Amino acid sequence: MNHTKKFRRVAAALAVPVLLFTAACGSDDGSSDSGVVKVEGKPGEKPEISAPKDAKASDKAVVETVKEGDGPEVKKGDFVRLDFAGETMKGGQDLGNTWARRPGTDPKGPRTQVVQEVGQPSQTLPAKVVDSLVGQKVGSRFKVEGTAKALIGEQLNPQAGIKPSDGLVWVIDIAAAKKVNKKAEVKGEQAKPEEGMPTVKAESQKPADITIPKGVKPPKELKEQVLIKGKGPKIKAGDGLVVQYTGVKWEDGKLFDSSWKHGGATAFQIGTGSVVQGWDKGLVGKNVGDRVLLVVPPKEGYGGQPGNQLAKNTLVFSVDIVDTV
Repeated sequence: MNHTKKFRRVAAALAVPVLLFTAACGSDDGSSDSGVVKVEGKPGEKPEISAPKDAKASDKAVVETVKEGDGPEVKKGDFVRLDFAGETMKGGQDLGNTWARRPGTDPKGPRTQVVQEVGQPSQTLPAKVVDSLVGQKVGSRFKVEGTAKALIGEQLNPQAGIKPSDGLVWVIDIAAAKKVNKKAEVKGEQAKPEEGMPTVKAESQKPADITIPKGVKPPKELKEQVLIKGKGPKIKAGDGLVVQYTGVKWEDGKLFDSSWKHGGATAFQIGTGSVVQGWDKGLVGKNVGDRVLLVVPPKEGYGGQPGNQLAKNTLVFSVDIVDTV
């Protein structure tokens, strides 16, 4: 199983409707009058997208900057944090957006955004849209438009009700971007495990060796311990978090996933319901440079996902917080 699918066990990322798929400068006020699709609004606010009724979508991906930011240029391999809104050109059918809050989340808290490594597969955006991030500046709003065949290609699911010739558009706001060393790891003197907690032996560049204490029942509530204290910034809800992680099952101690098996550091948004509740609770408020031991009971892991193979398991994670985006 590839990295993206494996990590979705840990990160339940915001996604466009699952049936959809198995650089000119704009004006200073944030509007674009070039191209077929018109985009109005300022970066950071939900865009207003419109197209003429007789608009004909290009059979190639068309990328246009609506409002250029003043941050650094995005490069392949960077981790980015972004907002998006996608629609069909005719009828304005919603293809997903980050301005729609998750049910049950704090209406005053940070919105769910996409955290994505440029150049890697996405469950949220078509590859052509992700590739278009390269060369754009942080703070920019840009649009990608074209036919479904041009933007999605063979990945288009015919059951989605969208034909290959239908016009689609995605508007992207780049909130942040950073180049991260994917081999980065936390270093320092590690604390002894607290009573009843698993032990962690972390060898460099390898999944951590996590040992479950014998004769100890799994806790019914979230347990956490900072094994190595970092000196970096405090983690806030809404941050894009870059981590190395290893996860095992309490019941048998068997490894079920590790970032080290997928090329190294991975990233996701924290504190917005994008990951299991145990991670949101256990990692917000920690610091870059921390190594955190988390013991996550099913109710704060995958207990609410019937059919998930980890739904009944208590999960143990060693998490190195190496950076933020």
